[in-house]
Amino acid sequence: MKTVGIIAEYNPFHNGHAYHIQKARELTGADYCVVIMSGDYVQRGAPAMMGKHLRTVSALAGGADLVIELPVCYSLGSAEYFAHGAVTLLDLLGIVDFLCFGSECGDIDLLMNFAKELRNETPVFKETLARELRAGHTYPLARNVALEASAPYLTAHTNILTSPNNILAIEYCKALLSRKSRIVPCTVMRTGASYHDDSLETSFCSARAIRDSLRQPEVSNIVAKQVPSCVQKLATNDYRKTFPIFEDDFSLLVHYSLLRGAVSGFTNYHDIDKELSDRILKFLPGYRDFRSFCDQLKSKNRTYVRISRSLFHILLDIRQEDFLRYIQEGEIFYARMLGFRESASPLLTALKKNASVPLLSKLADAEKQLAPTGLSMLEKDVYASHIYQSVIRHKFPDGDPSSEINEYKKPIIKM
Repeated sequence: MKTVGIIAEYNPFHNGHAYHIQKARELTGADYCVVIMSGDYVQRGAPAMMGKHLRTVSALAGGADLVIELPVCYSLGSAEYFAHGAVTLLDLLGIVDFLCFGSECGDIDLLMNFAKELRNETPVFKETLARELRAGHTYPLARNVALEASAPYLTAHTNILTSPNNILAIEYCKALLSRKSRIVPCTVMRTGASYHDDSLETSFCSARAIRDSLRQPEVSNIVAKQVPSCVQKLATNDYRKTFPIFEDDFSLLVHYSLLRGAVSGFTNYHDIDKELSDRILKFLPGYRDFRSFCDQLKSKNRTYVRISRSLFHILLDIRQEDFLRYIQEGEIFYARMLGFRESASPLLTALKKNASVPLLSKLADAEKQLAPTGLSMLEKDVYASHIYQSVIRHKFPDGDPSSEINEYKKPIIKM
């Protein structure tokens, strides 16, 4: 039995994602596909446009056999943390033979060479990087200069570090190398629109283009053509009942969290230093909404995404001490199954036999299965999801009246 792993957000699930699953199976000859998926918050520092349960159903309908949630402390992390957490979880399942990811370059050897150089960080790399950062350059630019100094053979290819999927692909490779994992990496070249393209007039548009279209009062029929028909039916049923959700829907909650924490500052939260904490306090009196506040906080060396991610760390109470404890004590402590296809029963049997972490299908059983640090990580997930669900309830008061803001009553999805 061969199994391919995919790390995804599916925000939302579209034709390109279905193509990726299909190609991953073809490239690896895999019998089963396991997806590690972000929950209700995604790596670019934002809430998912659709809740994780609807996206799980979409993934299963689109070709996945099993969907497992990536804990929120990793799903909201930088590219390095996101990749490390997801790869670690795949590795601990004990059943995954391949990791297949999309990339703009489509060259796994080149991606691995970059991963090796960035992971090793020679003295020349470190010295050059530090010098460029002191000069006020952004981290991506400083990293490129450092790479050219430490690994001249890659100079002709440093442009691949300007593409989001390439960057994540390299981080996946770095994580596999760090863990000395037996999982074999492979890549599918991204086709259709680029990550930042907002056009819907291509065979495979970007998830960003779909999200931006859903911000408009009237949604074009073109959007519907960008998702598989099975997903279109699911989305139509929930549209303006449970989604779309955007950053500004969290504006009041974030404002409250910032006002509450203003006395002590924010340096105890993950990825926030004193400079950013002081900047938040400086501009807080003029706060109007989430997105405009992120724009205010932006600077030459701090991107909108990093600011957004930091504000969600404050809202969800994700602290630096939590990260340090998780890393010291094992990094990932459970695999929470969101959904599976019933035809994948051999996969589940193998998972139960080989996984190095407890498998969670019922949150009510977690206390018996997890040590205190694992419970702490899971409680962050539950808290984050309850906040997300409360925003849905507030935004769509006429949605499903039977739905509850209670993760413990959400059943595992079977298809």
